[in-house]
Amino acid sequence: MLTIVWDVDDILNNLMYQWFQHGWLAEHPDCRLSYAGLTSNPPDTVLGVRRSEYLASMDRFRSTEQGCNLTPNPQVLGWFREQGGHFRHIALTARPLETVPDLAHWVMRHFGAWIRCFGVVPTRLGKGFPVYDSSKGDYLAWLGRGDVLVDDSTENIHQAASLGLKTLQPAQPWNNSTLTIPALLQELSRMAGES
Repeated sequence: MLTIVWDVDDILNNLMYQWFQHGWLAEHPDCRLSYAGLTSNPPDTVLGVRRSEYLASMDRFRSTEQGCNLTPNPQVLGWFREQGGHFRHIALTARPLETVPDLAHWVMRHFGAWIRCFGVVPTRLGKGFPVYDSSKGDYLAWLGRGDVLVDDSTENIHQAASLGLKTLQPAQPWNNSTLTIPALLQELSRMAGES
């Protein structure tokens, strides 16, 4: 049985879109950029702001009721219901540690029937916190498990591929992938038939 490692934000949910529509644009009504214009992640450069301003806005949104209760991607959730039992699943996120409890709860509430393992690579750790891994690649190397990584980050995709994992990167404005979610899910189903 293959093990799929799932990025959470912008794969299982649409955090960046929701933040941009309901966080950033609400705070910056004069912004003329569209979601499709977020050609880098983090998007501070394309937004024309300091990284700290972007991070503060994203952190505020993550702590809101809307940010904690994002709707799961319906296509992905439907695939889990039909095909999820043919794989083992791990959620792997990289975000500030203080935002992880809400996200872990969200993953278990919506995907807990299939995802039984939750990993985190904390970002922006304060002094006194141990740093075990500096990237998802480091985490995956330590874990020694996983056959496929599904992630929207090109850097994470390259790191996983260098470890021998198959990789699937759904298209987002900040990457060069053309892989749609339906095509990605179809490829995963094909892999189940081969294993």
